[in-house]
Amino acid sequence: MQSLANAALLTLLLVTIGGYLLGSIPFGFIAARLAGIDIRTVGSGNIGATNVLRTGRKDLAALTLIGDSGKGALAVLLAGLLTHWTPLAMALAAGAAFTGHLFPVWLKFKGGKGVATFFGTMLAIAWPAGLLAGATWLAMAFLFRMSSLAALTAVVLAPLFCLATEQPYPVTVLAVFMGVLVLIRHRENISRLLKGQEPKIGARKAVAPEPPAA
Repeated sequence: MQSLANAALLTLLLVTIGGYLLGSIPFGFIAARLAGIDIRTVGSGNIGATNVLRTGRKDLAALTLIGDSGKGALAVLLAGLLTHWTPLAMALAAGAAFTGHLFPVWLKFKGGKGVATFFGTMLAIAWPAGLLAGATWLAMAFLFRMSSLAALTAVVLAPLFCLATEQPYPVTVLAVFMGVLVLIRHRENISRLLKGQEPKIGARKAVAPEPPAA
């Protein structure tokens, strides 16, 4: 029995570490770099899809969105396959992937705001709640044309969607965990929203030139 318990703990540790490393892959930084742009010098300096869109390259923004959401979903699916779809293991992997996106080891722990990864993990681990959160984002984005407001509304309601669709307890805790971190990462956006200064979706800011080679 003790050996089985140790094996279970080791598996949970592996899916957590693997989820973090997977989530740490900075797709926005990589996509922009392929186009000769350091995304950290553009707009807000964030590596997420919304800021990548400010470069004027919709293709790069789409690649970033797919990559950032896909890595969260992949972390959940791999954990599920390794643990026979154990909710706790999948929630740990999802939370680790989300944390990795926010604090990637490859970029000195300076990552994105987590919205795309949030949706990817939610759709993979609890698709009914994920769909409701996605529908909330779309409705708010259509009405107000502000990505941050849409995201904040969706993450705040996500735990309620989990409860309404009777998701396992670890999944609801995961939704709360990710929602709190998204709110913290969006504190500047919240301040601008309160002041009426938040930019609309697709608003383009100047791309800073690359510094000359030494």
